[in-house]
Parts: sequence; structure tokens; C-alpha cells
Amino acid sequence: MTATEAALREASSRNDELIDADLIRQWLAWGLGWLLLFPTIGAFISTKFNYPTLLGDLPWFTFGRLRPMHVNGVIWGAFSTLFIGLCYYIVPRLSGVRVWGERWSRGLLWVWNLNLAAAVVLLGLGWNRGWEAGEFPLINVIVTFLVIVLLTVQFLMTIKQRRERPLYVSLWYLIAAFVWTDVNLVLLMLGPYHIPGINNAAWHGLFMHYVVGLWITPAGYVLIYYFLPASVKNPIYSHRLSLIGFWSLAFFYPFVGIHHYLYSPIADWAETIAIVSSMMLIIPVWTVLQNFFGTMIGRWPELSRNLPAKFLIVGSLMYLVGCFQGSLAALRSLQQPTHFTDFVISHSHLTVFGTFVVWAIAGTMYVWPRLAHDAPLWSFRVGNWGFWLVTLGISAMGLVLTAQGLQQGFMLMAGTEWVHSVNAIRPYWWVRTLTGISMDVGMSLVVYTLMKTSLAAVDATRPGAR
Repeated sequence: MTATEAALREASSRNDELIDADLIRQWLAWGLGWLLLFPTIGAFISTKFNYPTLLGDLPWFTFGRLRPMHVNGVIWGAFSTLFIGLCYYIVPRLSGVRVWGERWSRGLLWVWNLNLAAAVVLLGLGWNRGWEAGEFPLINVIVTFLVIVLLTVQFLMTIKQRRERPLYVSLWYLIAAFVWTDVNLVLLMLGPYHIPGINNAAWHGLFMHYVVGLWITPAGYVLIYYFLPASVKNPIYSHRLSLIGFWSLAFFYPFVGIHHYLYSPIADWAETIAIVSSMMLIIPVWTVLQNFFGTMIGRWPELSRNLPAKFLIVGSLMYLVGCFQGSLAALRSLQQPTHFTDFVISHSHLTVFGTFVVWAIAGTMYVWPRLAHDAPLWSFRVGNWGFWLVTLGISAMGLVLTAQGLQQGFMLMAGTEWVHSVNAIRPYWWVRTLTGISMDVGMSLVVYTLMKTSLAAVDATRPGAR
């Protein structure tokens, strides 16, 4: 071992003393459970496009009740739970101190996850506030808000007590993600029933994109800016680029949401601002991608055996495609054939799942073996199969939904009856279901690999183990 490697290992060991490994493991275990459940619900309900009467007329299994479970579950269950667990790993290691108010953490863990379970039950019973991606009953929104406020306080106080004055870029994005979401959840508590008329639609567009752009996006940046350099053992390419990406995201994203309501009674000037802002998001997208691929300079030959880095890079490619698609779809000329079609669903899957959930999986794959006393991954081969099934599944889904949406949109513009346009795209829905199953199987293999890694580590520490 070289002197540099020895110094790095010693520094890593000191940082390991700052984290609560059992707490992080519990957060990640819950997140992995939600990761298996909520995307699987999505694959299940996709079969209802071809078989609308599947399972009869049981209210719990209708599309209108299952889809909110899937959408909110992926956002708040699969992604956010993994993200929060990883924050408990990242924040103390970057701050050099233990998490402030650590005694609250297990209580927050249980409140967060029991609230998610209760929200699933209430959505199944038909409680729904009507805003897409904001269907949670009010009581569940309030609990989510209170937990995130307390997490915000915890992490801000920890960062305040940090040993190093300069803030690494992951902490910039973490602070922004939590503070912005505290404000956005207030909008969700007030919005559906207290803002009248067309303003309600406008505010919904803003809320929905604030969830994606001011929670999921900066949270995802927290993960990749930390775990990509850590996994490939290379410093971040450019701190200056990371700050350009941060401030351009902060400046342009708040105006984006209304681009979902072009050709509506919302004022043209507001729609135009949303379109311009959507196009300007090319700046944060390109700056962060330049940073990620720059960080990989000299490390590409090692990528094939590095599962966390592979997930991170594939997520970056999905981010490039998905954001390019989203910005173009904000143009009036392209939104005309694509609005209300699966082209939009392609964009949401490529970004929310293909990018940010995949980045959360990457972070979990990096952290989990280290929580098991640096145990080797149980099976690279099984984990790699999981990687390829997820990658091929989300890639094929994005391609199929894009083609499907464009075909239906141009058929409707040509005057085709809506029912005939639906019949024409039915074969695509079969492929959509198969790609979803591929992703679910891939995630199951990843989770299975991580669970076996922990079990092997436990066996190795038993008395008499060799």
C-alpha cells in the first residue's frame, strides 16, 4: 500500500466514525423496499391500457387509484427515502462532524415511512386532492412537510458546525433542495382547494415542476457530485462549472412549470416566460454533464467493473436525452402534437426514473457494502445483470413512448378519430409493459445483491467464521 493510499484509508476511517451506520442502513432498507413496490405498481397498471377491465371493478385496483400510488410512491418513497438515507452518509462526511440532533433521526425514519404507508392506504380508499404528483391527502402532506422541515434543520445545523469553511457543491444543492421543498409543500397544502379558476392550473404547473426541478433535481445532483468522484477516485472536474449549474438552475427553473399549459387561458406572456426558461435550462444541464464526463477523464477503462459509476453515467446519459426532450416539448410547435400523449410520459420516465432514481440506486450501491464493514459485493455478475436490465428497460421505454406519442399526436392533428389513434398505438403499450417488467426485475437483482452482501458480512463476523 502506498503512502497516499494509507492516508486516504486513515481519513476515510475517521469519517466513518462520524456516521450512524445502522440509521443509514434502515433508511436505505426502507427506500429499497419502496423501490421494489412502487415501480412494480407502475408496470402492473400499464397492463390496463390494453386490458382496462383487468381485475374487474374493484375500486382499489382501478387506474385512478393506482396511478397516484405509483407516481407519488416513486417520488416520495423510492427516490426521496433513499436520498434522505444517503444524506445521513454525505452530510457528516463533508462537514466533519456528526449530524446535529441525531437523537431525532430514528423517530423521523419511522414517521416518514409510516406516513408513506398510510398515504398508500388512503389513496387506495379514494382520498385524492386532485393535483397530479400532489394527490396525497392533506394529513400526509402535513406530516411530510414537518419531517422535511426537521431534516432541513438537522442538516443546516450540521453544516453550520462544519470544520471546513468552503462548501463542497453537494452541500450547496442539498441546502437548496430542502429549503425550496419546505416552501413548495406549503403551496401543496394551500393550492388544490384555495386557489380558484385558471390560477389553480397555473399554480399546479409550478408545484409539479418544483417537485421535479427544486427537489428531485438538486437532490440528484447532491448524489452524483458526491458519489461519482468517490466511486472513480477522481476529483470533480470543475467547481466553477458546478456553481454555474447551481445558479442557472435556481434562476431559470422557478418559471418553467406553466409550459404544461400552453394554448390555455393562462396569459401568453406567462407561457412565453415558461418557454424561454425551459430553453435556458440547457445551461445547467450542459454544465453538470460537462462536469460529470470531465470527472471520468482517465477513468473510462475502469468503468466496466464499477457498478456505482456505471449507474451514474447511464443516469447522466438519460438526463441529457430527457432534458433535451423536455426543453423541445416546451416549444409551442412541438407541444401541439405531443401534449396529452405518451411523449410527455417518456420525458418523465427518462428523467425521474432513468436519471434520479438510477443515481439513488448508484449511491446506495456505493454506500451499502461500506456499511457492512467494507464487505465485497456478493455478486458482481448478478448486480451487473440488474444494471443491464434496468438500463435496457428504461432506454427501450423512453424510445417506445416517444415514438408512440409522436404517432398519436400527428394522427390526431390529421383528423383521425381518437379511438382509432388509440387502436394504432396499442402494440406500443405491450412493449411498455415488458420494459417496465425488465426494470423491475433489474432492480430486484440489485436489491437481492445488496441483501446478500449484508448477510455475507454478518456471517463473516460470527464467532468461528473464517
